[in-house]
Amino acid sequence: MSSTDPHKQSLVERLDAVNEFEREPVAKDKLHGVKSFIAMFSSEHVAGTEFVLGTLLVVHGVSAFDALVGLAVGNILAVLSWALMCAPIAVKERLTVYWQIRKIAGPYATVLYSVLFALIMCVLAGSMVSVSTTAIAHPFGIESPNFAAGDVFPSVSWMLVALGVGVVIALLAMFGFDKLTHFAKICAPWMPLVFVAGALASLPTLGVSSFGDFMTAAREKIWTGVPAEGVSKYGFWSCVGLAWLCNVSQHMGMGDVTIFRYAKKWQYGFASAFGMFIGHYVAWICSGIMCAAFFTANGAGANPTPGNIAWLGAGWAGLVCVVLAGWSTANPTLYRAGLAFQVATPNWSRWRITLFAGILMIIAACVPAITFFLDRIVAYYGLFFMPLGAFIFFDYWVFPKLGLTRYWAESRKLLASWPAMVGWFGSFIICFFLFAKEEYPSFAWVNDVLPDFLAHYKPDFFMQVLPAWILAVVLYTGCSIIQQKLNPGAVESSNLNPQTQES
Repeated sequence: MSSTDPHKQSLVERLDAVNEFEREPVAKDKLHGVKSFIAMFSSEHVAGTEFVLGTLLVVHGVSAFDALVGLAVGNILAVLSWALMCAPIAVKERLTVYWQIRKIAGPYATVLYSVLFALIMCVLAGSMVSVSTTAIAHPFGIESPNFAAGDVFPSVSWMLVALGVGVVIALLAMFGFDKLTHFAKICAPWMPLVFVAGALASLPTLGVSSFGDFMTAAREKIWTGVPAEGVSKYGFWSCVGLAWLCNVSQHMGMGDVTIFRYAKKWQYGFASAFGMFIGHYVAWICSGIMCAAFFTANGAGANPTPGNIAWLGAGWAGLVCVVLAGWSTANPTLYRAGLAFQVATPNWSRWRITLFAGILMIIAACVPAITFFLDRIVAYYGLFFMPLGAFIFFDYWVFPKLGLTRYWAESRKLLASWPAMVGWFGSFIICFFLFAKEEYPSFAWVNDVLPDFLAHYKPDFFMQVLPAWILAVVLYTGCSIIQQKLNPGAVESSNLNPQTQES
């Protein structure tokens, strides 16, 4: 029998006692105020990976206008997606995204979604571990891998440092949402200041001494519009799409209903602006400035790891910022992975699942190609997981107006919903082939079988999210109409979960 005295409980007993409401609505006394979400978004999205994404924009040759204006437009769209699409449903249902998907698509689709989502969360958390590791390795003289060299693995000493970083992150995530928000409140206030300070300190290296000098340097030395050799070019819509799509599985894909189910009001969705404009705007721009200064000081062939860039721009404060920024983002990412894995392994306790996810995270951290292709990874995973969030949105707001039954799979005890599967995989496959026909030579044959207007369609991959969202809901809704109208015994749409009616 376990001890009732919390001071005498073992670590395992204390972890088992953490209740994250994985399979039920969050209790009212566990709801959080807006400060928790401001802190969480500020810390999670001011991350060590901002050094990576800001650097990639420079390497891919965006222009100054593309960076300064395109990122602003994309981040506005992201904030509106969180505030108007994700948060309202989260506070009404107060269920994790996995259990909402279960009600809509059935347990088989939920398990498939959960396992794949958990794996990609482990990969993303791994990239954040690798970012933090570059900062810790720097003062010890441990050479970090060149992330552009995807076939070269780190040294044993570097991987040992990554192991230590990963263990710390896994332990924090294992203790649940309250510990994450506490850690976020500590880290959030000062990390953006280090990014700004590092950028300001780097400006003299670029010959900047006034605002006019900055605009000249922005056009000629930072965002030149010329990509590095062998790298594709990004334009205005690439910047818009990357800023918007970067977290699409969390907002339009409804992944963050898992987080906002703890919110007292849906308006807390606007707290995402603190993460987007401090992290995905100011931090990306600052890291781009530091990256350009790093290349100016060390030559085009230098290794622009986050640790090297931060050291040049902000010294020890920069290294500490990279470490904690990586941790503050990897923690909630790993937390999401743990919840996702638990859907597929209900007999495992949440902390054991999170520990397992932490092991996968550490393995991913030791694969440099993951960090180098981080922009493409977030684009692909967003495009793949977004459709199921679109189904949640349509099932909640549109289905009752069309006379369709909500939570059809749950009401009929279906193991899998074929309309959901058609909409999910159909939208992704179509949009992928439309992009791949121009990007990958092995898919060029697709143009030969398409109508002329589609054969000449050359999409920016980062802007595929909007046609994919529309295509997903059209397929899902059309198939749902066929499914329900052909079934004369359909239950009424008012036959909802009592918790849903109450909220």
